[in-house]
Amino acid sequence: MDNVFLIRLVQFILSISLLVLLHEGGHFFFAKLFGVRVNRFYVFFNPKFHLFSTYDTWFRRLFKKNPVEVPVITKKDKDGKEYKKKEYVGTEYGIGWLPLGGYCEISGMIDETNQELSEEPQPYEFRTKPTWQRLLIMIGGVLVNFLLALFIYSMVLYYWGESYIQTKDMTMGMQFNADAKRLGFQDGDILLGTDKGAFTYFGTDLYRDLSKAQRADIKRGGKEMSITLPGEINMLDMIKKQPPFVTPLIPAVVDSVLPGTGAEKAGMGKGDKIVALNNTPINSWGTFTLEVSKLNDVVTARATHNDSIKGRTINLAFAHAATGDIDTVTVMLDEEMKLGVIQKSLYSMYEPTKVEYGFFESFPAGIRYGIDVLRGYVDDMKYVFTADGAKSLGGFGAIGSLFPPVWDWMMFWRMTAFLSIILAFMNILPIPALDGGHVLFLLYEMITGRKPSERFLVIAEYIGIGILLLLMIVANLNDILRWLGYM
Repeated sequence: MDNVFLIRLVQFILSISLLVLLHEGGHFFFAKLFGVRVNRFYVFFNPKFHLFSTYDTWFRRLFKKNPVEVPVITKKDKDGKEYKKKEYVGTEYGIGWLPLGGYCEISGMIDETNQELSEEPQPYEFRTKPTWQRLLIMIGGVLVNFLLALFIYSMVLYYWGESYIQTKDMTMGMQFNADAKRLGFQDGDILLGTDKGAFTYFGTDLYRDLSKAQRADIKRGGKEMSITLPGEINMLDMIKKQPPFVTPLIPAVVDSVLPGTGAEKAGMGKGDKIVALNNTPINSWGTFTLEVSKLNDVVTARATHNDSIKGRTINLAFAHAATGDIDTVTVMLDEEMKLGVIQKSLYSMYEPTKVEYGFFESFPAGIRYGIDVLRGYVDDMKYVFTADGAKSLGGFGAIGSLFPPVWDWMMFWRMTAFLSIILAFMNILPIPALDGGHVLFLLYEMITGRKPSERFLVIAEYIGIGILLLLMIVANLNDILRWLGYM
């Protein structure tokens, strides 16, 4: 198994396990607080079997509590025949084998656990509690996930601080695609900000501001000036197009050469600069990546192995760092269309800005950061309902690929906080089977004073589960198609 895949898999499972445990723990806390019985508490799903389970008898013994006897309840089977059943009063804690989520089975609640409700509502059941208590039980998971994200961001800022390169300090400027140049941008322009505010660093927020702005402030040739923008540009197009709307201009200078690769065989070394690929001038890593992507499209379309080898064989011109002499060599890219070099990074070109936070300073900074992340994520949701947005949906593979290929605790915790915010937002959407669907029905009950029938809630639950399964299939199918090279 590939080491990168394994490292990302472990990070993904560890992160999801923590988030599921605490999300379901939010429901569990409020259920216990209001005297509602929790039948099962599972991390991961357990169809047919589980990896581990135990009842809370050990907890009761620890505090010298005797198990409470449950009255024998008379029930009817599907044929109408009566039978008596006595259920254990404690909670079953377990770990399932399917790492796609988890659940907290709350007694007397219609949810995805499909539990059998007693004919007569019991005082320990969810359905017999006041509406405001049921509402708190339902939002408990979302509340925990959101607060967890803010706490993680705060602790990351406290422990590691912030390190970034301000866009105004990128003295070599940026590189723009044809769409941007039609608006008036030129390669080498330094982005300073928009009418929305000044840019801090190069990232998604920069794209988001440019997509909504009516004016972009730049520095060109040492002089500050402004460019008029339309005020509504599709951000998804800006990012997905090849080349993208804007990228930092990074010279095609080699930072290091990987052993056994085409670059090493060609005699390339640290500091060498690529100047041409198949006679096309190369002025940056962005241009080099674009030309290689064009070759990849050709190679993908070719049928035979020999055609693939021919497509991966390129003429490369590069200047030696020591002498400035230019060599033109024939190099074969590997099967992943890689030359075998590591490019010079922004952090090796510019001095980063570093900000450190004290313990108490980190909390307001972490809260601001988390709210900005949530605001940006919510704002970008509009693209999901477009054709390109649907294609951009990703499943478990796409989420796992967001984790770094090497173990980095700072990036792990940042990703966990980000996923916690996504989990909170997605769960509060008013879709049946999600927490937000239950909240919607509870708000209806609070406003009208009428509770939806159990039959209606069961039907809505099945519809919601169907919608979620469809979204999951589409997202993971997109992952497979991307892996096969069809997207």
